Amino acid sequence: MSTTAADPTGTGPSLGEPTEAPPASPPTRPPLGRRALTGLSFTNIGAVYVWIVIIVVFSFWAPDTFPTWQTFQQVLNSNAVTGLVALSVVPPLAARVFDLSIAYTMSLTGVITAKVIISTDIGAGGAIALAMGTALVIGVINGIVVVTLRVDSFIATLATGSLIQAFITMFTDGTSITGVKLLREPFASIGQKSAGGFTIPVLYLLVVATALWFVLEHTASGRRLYATGFNSDAARLQGVPTDRLRFLTLVASSAIAGCAGVVFASQIGSGSPEAGTPYLLSSYAAAFVGATQLRAGRFNSWGTVIAILLLGTGTVGLGLATSAQWAPSLFTGLVLIVALVVTGGRLGLRTRLTRRRAPRKEAA
Repeated sequence: MSTTAADPTGTGPSLGEPTEAPPASPPTRPPLGRRALTGLSFTNIGAVYVWIVIIVVFSFWAPDTFPTWQTFQQVLNSNAVTGLVALSVVPPLAARVFDLSIAYTMSLTGVITAKVIISTDIGAGGAIALAMGTALVIGVINGIVVVTLRVDSFIATLATGSLIQAFITMFTDGTSITGVKLLREPFASIGQKSAGGFTIPVLYLLVVATALWFVLEHTASGRRLYATGFNSDAARLQGVPTDRLRFLTLVASSAIAGCAGVVFASQIGSGSPEAGTPYLLSSYAAAFVGATQLRAGRFNSWGTVIAILLLGTGTVGLGLATSAQWAPSLFTGLVLIVALVVTGGRLGLRTRLTRRRAPRKEAA
C-alpha cells in the first residue's frame, strides 16, 4: 500500500492514510457484429466462398448428377483418407518442416497389414500394431536425420521415402497383396463400415482434426510449435525446445500417415504398393490452402478440412461433368499454385514481423 502527504486543501487523505489505486479498466472487445463480419470475411474463410462458387458452377454444369445428397456423401467418403494424409503434414509444416515420406509410409503400413493378415494367424489387431510400430520407427528415423544430423527436411524425407519404396517393392514384388481374409471382419469394418451413408473414415477424419486443433490452438506445445515455425531462432532464445518439437512432429506425421494406410487397405480390401503416391500432391495442396483459412498464415486442422472439401468437390464435380482424366490433376495443381502464392506472402509477412520483435542476443 502507498501513502501520500496531507492535502493542503484538507480534502485529501491525511499523512499515512492508505490510498487505493484506481481499478484497471477491463479490456474492451470489438462489438459482436464486427467480430462476426471479421470471421465471415473473404480473408478469413475465402475457401468457403470459393467452395460455394464451385458448387453453383457444377450444379449448372451437371444438373442431373451433381446437386444431390449422394454427391455430398461421395465427396466426404472418397476424400476422408485424403484428409487424413493432409492432416498428417500439418504438424511438421507448422514447425517449418517438410515430410515427403508420408505417401510411402502410407503404402508401407497398408502392405504390411495386408501381408501379415494373409500370411499369419495373429489377426487384424496384431497386424495393425506391427504396421503402426513400423510407421513410428520411420518417424523416428526422419527425426534423427532431420533434427540430429541437420539434413534439410525436404531432401531427407524424400530420400527416406525412396528407401521405403525400395523396401515395399522388395516386399511385394510390385504387386498388390490380396486375399479373402482382408474382406472379412473385423478388418473390413475399419474402412468400410458406414452409418447414414457416411463411411467410418469420415469419423476418423473429424477425430484427428479435432485432436490437432486442440493441441495446436489450446496447449502450450501448440503455441511453441507455431513459434518454432515463425522464427526458430527467436523461439530458441525464449527457451522453446525447437529441436524436440520438430522431432515429435515428424513422428506424429508418420503415425497419422500410417493410420491412413491401414484405413485405405481396409477400404479397398488389399495392400497396394503404390497406394500413397496419388495422395502426396493433394495432401500438400489441402494443407497450404488450409493455411489461408481461419488462422491466416498458420497451418491448421480445420482450414485443412475446408480445403479437402473444396478440392474434393472440384474433383468429384469434374468426374461427373467431364470424362477427361487430366482435369482433376489440373484443378489440384492450379489450386496448389494459388495457395502457395497466398500462403507464402502471409507467412513471409508474419515472419518479418516476428523477427522485428525478437529479442536480440546480447554480445558476450
